[in-house]
Amino acid sequence: MPLLDPKTWQPRPLSGPEYAVTEPATGDSLATVTLASAADVGPAAEAAGAAQTEWARVPHFVRAGVLRKAGDLFAAHADELREWLVRESGSIPGKAEFELHVAAQECYEAAALASRPAGQILPSEAPRLSYTRRIPVGVVGVISPFNAPLILSIRSVAPALALGNAVVLKPDPRTAVCGGLSLAAVFAEAGLPENLLHVLPGGPDVGQALVADPKVPVISFTGSTAAGRAVGEAGGRHLKRVHLELGGNSAMVVLEDADLDAVISTAAWGSFFHQGQICMTTGRHLVHQSLYEEYVERLAAKADSLAVGDPHREQVHLGPIIDDAQLTKVHGLVEASTSRGAKLAAGGTHDRLFYRPTVLAGVDDQSPAYAEEVFGPVAPVRSFATADEAAALASAGEYGLSLGIVTRDAARGLDLAERIPTGIVHINDQTVNDEAVAPFGGIAASGTGARFGGEANLEAFTDVRWTTVRGDVAPYPF
Repeated sequence: MPLLDPKTWQPRPLSGPEYAVTEPATGDSLATVTLASAADVGPAAEAAGAAQTEWARVPHFVRAGVLRKAGDLFAAHADELREWLVRESGSIPGKAEFELHVAAQECYEAAALASRPAGQILPSEAPRLSYTRRIPVGVVGVISPFNAPLILSIRSVAPALALGNAVVLKPDPRTAVCGGLSLAAVFAEAGLPENLLHVLPGGPDVGQALVADPKVPVISFTGSTAAGRAVGEAGGRHLKRVHLELGGNSAMVVLEDADLDAVISTAAWGSFFHQGQICMTTGRHLVHQSLYEEYVERLAAKADSLAVGDPHREQVHLGPIIDDAQLTKVHGLVEASTSRGAKLAAGGTHDRLFYRPTVLAGVDDQSPAYAEEVFGPVAPVRSFATADEAAALASAGEYGLSLGIVTRDAARGLDLAERIPTGIVHINDQTVNDEAVAPFGGIAASGTGARFGGEANLEAFTDVRWTTVRGDVAPYPF
């Protein structure tokens, strides 16, 4: 029996318009969903808040059991969910498998949060018991994007639920099923009580209403830096905690001792995986001048060898860009860069939404595809002469998400990493990595720091309450 049935996958009526779930590879309609409007947010938050009070009182092992069952269900329904990820989000099957694996692991790790020690015993000057206790914040608002829709929803939904909260999730309407309705179906089958998870696929107006709703004290937002600034500003006005995981233009630094036979595959993966539509994508290749010419030539040859097409019907390396608007942005940045002197070493063309993996050489600070986040399969390559220059180039710009450094001397790589401010660094790897057990987040324009994994989840989705207990009523001088 399928997990997702279009007749029943939206148990709560929403007031927005009907929306065709579209397969970007073909333009075909896969199904129809009803979108939310801003008017749906208040009732959802109200119902979630009422249900959360009882959920917070449920024994920890019961909450943990629901999360473990949810993790098992991502594996049990993998074939069905994989097809939705491939067809709705344009993922190749391997990327869909990765999302399903991480989704299950996020649930298992979240299950362990339910029994984490809840506080500390404190010393006190008075004759009393003094302690802190972590308590759920109440209702968590989650706003997730289209590019890794399952991972970027579940990494907030799972720990928030495990820690005793309710969740109102607003997925991108372009991935309403694999980024939203699939989670609701999994948790319903896992035994999550009613009204603890509301899925409201919709546009910016729904997100704005979620940020403004007084019954939602915490917002977990993943998306572009421009949208994140607006969410953060609105959250500040409403005096609520906002966790932001935003864009990036991550650098991979290739030092002069790097093994090019090994590094080209790594470099291509960093820029071209999921059509470059990942916040951690390698957006800048900084290569020592002694390797630069050969690096460009070999990376271009690798790009030319990759198959681009429909990931549901063909065996390909890259699928489609999510929609025409994103395609226009990507191609516009490439054309603007070549018009400013960058050399097109590979790619730069497209057939419908299928954009060829692209390598740009001769880029500088004025090349838009180098200076800005492209969010497409584009690899700008720039040379450097010294480690000091590499550190300066990698540190330049507003972002601070991920960093890769390739060298035969790992200690040298770690030393260089200390000079480049980012939230994540990988020595002898590219910039796209994710594990449920690891903290994840960027600095500067890439976000408000590590938000996921272990202690970061506790900080994100609980409040700390100070409590004291005396045997007798405290005396005072008046």
